[in-house]
Parts: sequence; structure tokens; C-alpha cells
Amino acid sequence: MDSSTLSILVFGIYLISVGAGFLFIPNILLPLFKFAKTKEPWIRVVGILVLIIALFYLVAAYYNLTVIYWTTVFGRSFVLISFTGLILAKKSHPMLLLFGVIDALGAIWTLITLL
Repeated sequence: MDSSTLSILVFGIYLISVGAGFLFIPNILLPLFKFAKTKEPWIRVVGILVLIIALFYLVAAYYNLTVIYWTTVFGRSFVLISFTGLILAKKSHPMLLLFGVIDALGAIWTLITLL
């Protein structure tokens, strides 16, 4: 397995853990990141969507789809930009930045391995 595939595989596994956490135990995870507990279904919907995205990462890694690897670099970079905007607009708790930074670091790792 080459290093770019490994970066995508590791990120896919990270997404599985985040998605499963938001789907099955959101009110345990949310307070850990300074977010309020919720009874709303949206956090579980986000968990489902993150799990679907994780599947895309795992399939891309399995088939060595480098065009998808490149796409994730741009997408994960956009996550950091978007989350920063939400925080600056006071639409989210600053802890959201942690998720954006993790995405950006994953994007940088993948980018370095692709160059």
C-alpha cells in the first residue's frame, strides 16, 4: 500500500469512528467537544452522512482511486475554511475548529504523499 492510499484509509477509519459516535452515542461525544447534548435528530443524520463519506474513502483506498484522493484534499481544506467562517460568524462553538484542523491535517498528509 502506498502512502497516499494509507492516508485515505486512515482518514476513512477516523470518519467511521466520528460517524458512529454521532449516530450511536452523540450525547456522550458532544459534551467532550463542548457542545450541548441534544434530542434533535440532526446529529444522528450527520453521523449517517459521515459514515457514508467514510465508505467513499474506504472504496477509494481499496481501488487506489487517486483522482478521489486529490478531490479529498480540496474538500477537506474547504471544511477548515467553512468551519472557521461559522465560528467567526458566531454560528458555532469554537471547538468545531478542532474537526476542521483534523480535516486539514489529513488533507496536507494526503497532498504531501501525492506530490
